[in-house]
Amino acid sequence: MKQRYIYWQDDDMWLGFLEEYPDYWTQGETEEELRDNLLDIYNELTSGTIPNVRKVAELEVL
Repeated sequence: MKQRYIYWQDDDMWLGFLEEYPDYWTQGETEEELRDNLLDIYNELTSGTIPNVRKVAELEVL
């Protein structure tokens, strides 16, 4: 399974969030550290241990 994420560099840090969970940002000193942190966040958000997790969904309007 793959998850899309948004990321950017701000000075010497890499910041990002999972596209499906835009309220939960993380950072890293390298792109690799950022990806590792994003994986950690994904595992926490999908484990069911964090209450009231907000997600982005798509609605088809006719």
